[in-house]
Amino acid sequence: MRAVRFHRHGGTEVLQYEEAPDPMPTADEALVSVKACALNHLDIWAREGLPNVKIPLPHISGSDIAGEVEWVPPEEKEFQKGDAVIVNPGLGCGRCDRCLSGRDNQCREYTITGYGVDGGYAQLVRARRTHLVRKPKGMTFEEAASFPLVSETAHHMLVTKARVSPGDTVLVLGGNSGVGSVAIQLAKLFGARVIATAGGSEKLEKARALGADEVIDHYSQDVLEEVKKLTERKGVDVVVEHVGKSTWDRSVKALAKGGRLVTCGATTGADVATDLRYVYNRELTIYGSFMAGMGELLDVVKLYEKGKLRTVVDSVYPLERAADAQAKMQESRHFGKIVLKV
Repeated sequence: MRAVRFHRHGGTEVLQYEEAPDPMPTADEALVSVKACALNHLDIWAREGLPNVKIPLPHISGSDIAGEVEWVPPEEKEFQKGDAVIVNPGLGCGRCDRCLSGRDNQCREYTITGYGVDGGYAQLVRARRTHLVRKPKGMTFEEAASFPLVSETAHHMLVTKARVSPGDTVLVLGGNSGVGSVAIQLAKLFGARVIATAGGSEKLEKARALGADEVIDHYSQDVLEEVKKLTERKGVDVVVEHVGKSTWDRSVKALAKGGRLVTCGATTGADVATDLRYVYNRELTIYGSFMAGMGELLDVVKLYEKGKLRTVVDSVYPLERAADAQAKMQESRHFGKIVLKV
């Protein structure tokens, strides 16, 4: 098969479009013919390398996969060759108490397709049979690939962790990102007032089109001061944080008394400082959020099928231009998801 792999860590120049061995599925797995695969920042971190994280080399990135079933073992009853599917990217052991109670994202052996194992920057990918989900009807493969990881992540952040409710004011940082574009929609769906940040007028207008009530240009405006103005200095009830070092202090200070900050990443760095006086004086809660359980992906699929959420595809690149697609993501020149067409 053809795939995009890297044999060493580095910049986009290490990505090679080349021949690779066909994956060999076990009896517990299916073989999926990849039609589209969306990018995530996880792809960049894996390519560049992370301290104390061993990425198997050569490696194929790509966590968000949509395609058609190519092969299943005879005992498989639900899916057959040719079925259009998406793949749940989270991989727990399936045996521990966390997995068996639906909290597989807390499994000690948890990893992610395209990170701990080869992913969808390829013509074929192995997938657990239990992790196949039917592609929502009416979606293109590119649209179907654009939502699984970011949607289950945003759902876990806002609904499971922060418990967003009507009357809340939610600040979504980086509303142009995959997680941010879904978080805007979910917060509105659950009755919240949404303030979203993005860079530049074009992205701000797109954030408004997704449902943001107020928008802040994080390139030209002071986010914290604007939040104070928009909330009459009260602050917001929930902050959706995935940026990290460059925004952390403002995120904490933007919270109202009793506010909840939920974080799923640190794209600008993880070394942050927190003034604990804000935390205890305001009785703040800080939640860490990592992926989601399998059931939450099924929940968000239903929301897309009912038209309550919509996919946001920024651009589509052919697989062989994966390096260009990753460069666009790193330079934050996108709104929503960048997708590779296989």
